[in-house]
Amino acid sequence: MPATAPRGVGHLRGDEPFPAAARRALADAQLRRNLGHATTTIRAKSGAVIGELPDWEQLRAAGSAIKADVLARLPELLEQLEAAVTAAGGTVHWAADAVAANRIVTDLVAATGSDRVIKVKSMATQEIGLNEALAAAGITAVETDLAELIVQLGEDRPSHILVPAIHRNRAEIREIFLRAMPGVDPALTDEPAALAAAARRYLRQTFLTTPVAVSGANFAVAETGTLAVVESEGNGRMCLTLPETLITVMGIEKVVPTWRDLEVFLQLLPRASTGERMNPYTSMWTGVTPGDGPQAFHLVLLDNGRSAVLADEVGRQALHCIRCSACLNVCPVYQRTGGHAYGSVYPGPIGAVLSPQLTGVEDNASLPYASSLCGACYDACPVKINIPELLVHLRAEHVAAQRRPTAESVAMAAAAYAMDHPALYAAAQRAARLTRLAGRRGRGLPPPLSGWTIGRDLPEPPARSFRDWWARR
Repeated sequence: MPATAPRGVGHLRGDEPFPAAARRALADAQLRRNLGHATTTIRAKSGAVIGELPDWEQLRAAGSAIKADVLARLPELLEQLEAAVTAAGGTVHWAADAVAANRIVTDLVAATGSDRVIKVKSMATQEIGLNEALAAAGITAVETDLAELIVQLGEDRPSHILVPAIHRNRAEIREIFLRAMPGVDPALTDEPAALAAAARRYLRQTFLTTPVAVSGANFAVAETGTLAVVESEGNGRMCLTLPETLITVMGIEKVVPTWRDLEVFLQLLPRASTGERMNPYTSMWTGVTPGDGPQAFHLVLLDNGRSAVLADEVGRQALHCIRCSACLNVCPVYQRTGGHAYGSVYPGPIGAVLSPQLTGVEDNASLPYASSLCGACYDACPVKINIPELLVHLRAEHVAAQRRPTAESVAMAAAAYAMDHPALYAAAQRAARLTRLAGRRGRGLPPPLSGWTIGRDLPEPPARSFRDWWARR
């Protein structure tokens, strides 16, 4: 089997299981208010613009089909992409894991003589812990996306794929700027326009004086070697055009076969993510153009466990993800716990199925259970990833990996045996009435039975079973 992402580097593994982190998040009332307001707003905007398209379902089907085709012939498309990028004057590097990718980028930046880079928002570089690797080499990475800048200045962690600072409100952001942003006006208010203007002033000089930029990529077109970044603020375009050297770190699953395939995703992504008909800024570049833009371009193709995901015929559909975050915005679990509880840079439903596969299920064994299996994520996904199916698949893998019977497996075996014997089943139904003694929602159950009610309510048994009712009639 291909290797999974290495331990000890990057941000794919949490310090504690999801249930423990979630309990702490649930106790934060301000966090829940922030998340509820933000996700409700995004959902409403997205629903409105999706409703304008009569062929939305056909677009979803097309996006899913293109992604399935990409995964079916990924090696061929990556080699085609490498050839096209090289022919256009770029240099392609292959990174088997986070360690290799960090080393490649750090060496490339060091070779320029710069001790600072500007960054476009990138999930891949967060996944591998690039900022920390650069800092260890004496290189400062400056985030230029507003939300990423808030997270960086606040010495925080991203909690959402699209809006990394979704867990912060305006007052909290103002406090972060006053505390950590050099040269900020002490009279700064918490009005969005004022906060954005303060960030703009802070970043302007950095844009103009930093010769190296690091970006991710939303898509890469194999037939032309074209890379694409979509964003809302314009900071990405500044990073992609002003520096002398541009380094792009891209997960290998982001490739699409042709320019026309890109058309489908540029309709799906903005509507599902930000609730816009088009991205305000869609930047595309192909290699190096003399006298225009960066004069050195490097593309780092990142595996970091993706080949292991690809090897699983069921699990591979997680690689269809276009990082729109639609599944997070409809997930009842994410809305109450936020992204930090997942422990990975990929939170929410997609993180619950992608992170365990990238790391190996046992390293993120609690994440596939971080779901009610309501199916809202599947309905919202613009490329039709069947996340509930993947959650059940990964739960089964986790159970199968256990070398000794668990309390859950013993209980399920006992239940199966009782259901196969009518007399035992009838006795169990009569005994179930005793659970009324456990109090409201089963909170009075003794250990180890009390463990079951930590994350769920015990249903109240009816006064009379169906069998009793039937017998009396």
